[in-house]
This record gives sequence, structure tokens and C-alpha cells, in this order.
Amino acid sequence: MTGAPAGHLGRLADAMTAMAAEPALSISGRVVDVRPSSFTVAGVSRFVRLQERLGCAIGDRVAAGEVVRIDAGVAVVKPFDTRIDVRIGDPVHRLGDLRIHPDPSWRGRILDVFAAPLDGLGPLSVGAEARALRAAPPAAVHRERVQEPVRTGLRVIDLFTPLCAGQRIGVFAGSGVGKTTLLSMLAAAASFDTIVVALVGERGREVREFVEDALALNRDRAVAIVSTADESPMRRRLAAATAMTVAEYFRDRGERVLLVVDSATRFAHAARDVALAAGEPPVSRGYPPSVFTELPLLMERAGPGGPGAGSITAVISVLVDGDDHNDPVADAIRGILDGHIVLDRAIAEAGRFPAVNVLKSVSRLSAKARTVDEQKLATRLRGLIARYEDSRDLRAMGAYTPGNDPDLDQALALVPRLYDALNPAPSDPPSTDAYRELAAALT
Repeated sequence: MTGAPAGHLGRLADAMTAMAAEPALSISGRVVDVRPSSFTVAGVSRFVRLQERLGCAIGDRVAAGEVVRIDAGVAVVKPFDTRIDVRIGDPVHRLGDLRIHPDPSWRGRILDVFAAPLDGLGPLSVGAEARALRAAPPAAVHRERVQEPVRTGLRVIDLFTPLCAGQRIGVFAGSGVGKTTLLSMLAAAASFDTIVVALVGERGREVREFVEDALALNRDRAVAIVSTADESPMRRRLAAATAMTVAEYFRDRGERVLLVVDSATRFAHAARDVALAAGEPPVSRGYPPSVFTELPLLMERAGPGGPGAGSITAVISVLVDGDDHNDPVADAIRGILDGHIVLDRAIAEAGRFPAVNVLKSVSRLSAKARTVDEQKLATRLRGLIARYEDSRDLRAMGAYTPGNDPDLDQALALVPRLYDALNPAPSDPPSTDAYRELAAALT
């Protein structure tokens, strides 16, 4: 506008100031189609974004949902509730993005995916900072490095798949092998300032059991985010994001946070339902492409923070469908995480708990959690276990004569005692020094 009269610029500035002072327009549309798992809204597609919330007033409540698809004239909305009460012609208005306000007083509380209390202990304190549920991970080049080992109190973990603060590890297991039990034992670790638990698609009866039993010693340091199996896919998908957001809040305060997610598979199932409702085609065993995009976006948010921040150590369970460890979701998650703990049904059937298959479990950061001597010892013990298991059929047939193979003789003498040491009774106290306790058991 070079050369324009000063009066014109003044009037333009006055007009812009008046526009800024006016309240924002409320954009609304109307329901034009209702389906069993979604509804379609006309009149808003030019003004909304994907993952934005829309709401429809029904009596004294608002039926809210999330935009999962935008076409030229309509937007498809996936509701947060399992029941769809909207009708053709109902008005729908924008609600904005989902945000929560975490606060240190949330420790000891049980929340839903919208950070509303479920425990009947009164309203939550509202923190000063609003946090979006779908935040970006910290910049890769500005994150602190993973260095500091942590002790879980479980000998089999501390010996063979040791963890570091800020590590992300998966617990892979079929149904009924002890996955949730192992997670509850890990949640009892005393090495963390705050524990955040996400129960995604869990059975309703297991919620109180997990919170009151598994978190009994750490209840005042734990925040539980719960979305049970009977809730909608939208809520189940949000449970992991809400828990991650709460964990990030405590990490940014400089704390060491343990995040337990049970389970990532149910998160993937919920994401699949949402993607199919949006019209995505299934590409791998019924999973649309966006599922494999959402998994790293969520899991990369865990880990160490930037300078001065704390860390999020994530233990994420993966329910292996049909005991197939090459299931697309399990395979994708295994490539994202910093290690995996494999639970074996055969070991569980033999009565050894936790049923960790040492030979198939790996921690990619074990070298940072052990000394050189501990690394050599763990490698030697793993080799003895491999020889012992490989000779099982030979020994069952009575075809092996002691004295022919010194390494196998040593394995036969030590591995049964090692198994006993790795599978303590439920009443045993947590391990404080796994290597010293193992030496005492084998002496």
C-alpha cells in the first residue's frame, strides 16, 4: 500500500482493531447422516481440522466427538460415547482441541481419558498450564542421552534385560501368560518419583485390583488413567495419549517418571476402528496405514527430555494375538522400542513366574546398565541356559551321558538353580542386588 493516504491506513487500522475486539464467530452445522459408529455433519467442513472436537446438545448434556474425515461438503465425526443419540437435523458446534491441566496433586488419583476423576475423592486441582493431548515428541538433537540404570526389583529383569531411566521397553505376551502381573510388579519399583499408569481396554474388574494391589506401596506417587473395554474406541485411543501427557508434565518438572501402558495392542485396535470409520482401507491383517503412523508418534514422546528435564521410562505391554510374535502390530512396536521382554506360555505352564523367556528377551541399552564384568556374566549365563534348553530332548530320551560335554554338565548343574533364583515366591521382598543374590543362590 505504498503511497496510500494516511487517512486510509488509519481507517484500516481502526477496522482491524474493531474486528479483534469482537467475539469469535461460532461455526456450527447440522447432522445429515447417522451410522452405528459415526455421524456426518454438513456446513462445517471448510472451518474444521482433523482431530478437532464437535458437539451436539442433547438434553442437559453435550454429545461430543472428533472429526476423523473431511470431505468437500461434510465432516465425519466419531463420537466419544458408545451410544449415538444424535438425529438428522440436530445442530452441531465446534468445541476446540482437547487439552488438560495437569497438577502435582493428581498423584494418588484415578482419572478418565478427559482427566475427570473416577475415584469419588472430589474434584481435581487445575494446573496453570494447558497441555494438548497430541503433542510432538522432544526434538531429537536436544534430548538428553539415556545413561542412568534403574533397578526394578525383579532379578530376571535386572540380570538379563536391565533398564535405564528414559528407556522404552515392551512386554510381549499372549493372553493369560502373566503380562498384567509382570506390569504390576514393575509398577512397584521404588526407583521413580512418579508413576503414571494407562489401563487401555482393560476388564472393569481389574482396575481396582491393579490400583489397590499393584500400586499399594506407591499409590500416593501414582496417577492412573482408565478406559475399560466397554468404552468407545475413541476413549480407548485417548487413554494412552492422556497418560503420556500427564507423564510429560511430571518429566518437564525434572522428575523420573515410570509410564506403564497396558496395552498398546488395544490402543492399536481402537485406532484401527477409528481409521476404518474414516474410510481408510485395511492394508495389513485388517489394520489401516494410519495405525502404524500413530504408534511411533505416541511412543516417541516417552524417553528423556531436554536439558534440565527428567525422563519417562516406558513399560508398554503388547498382547500378541494367537501367540504370533510376527503379528503386524507386535512387529511394528518391537522396532520402535528399546528392547522387548517376551513371556512364554510354556514357561508359565511349567509354573515359573514371571514367565520370561530369557533367550528371546533383549534390552538394547543393557551395556549402559551393566559393568563389563556383569555383562560377561550375563552373557555366560545366557549361553548356559541355551545349552540347557537345546539338550532337553536329548536328556528326555536318556541319550546324554554326563562327562562328555563340560559346558553342558555345568549347565545341567547350574540352570535349574538359576531358574529357582529367577522365579521368587510372591511373598519374597523385591530384589536389591540381583548379582549378589544370584551368587548366594548358586553357591
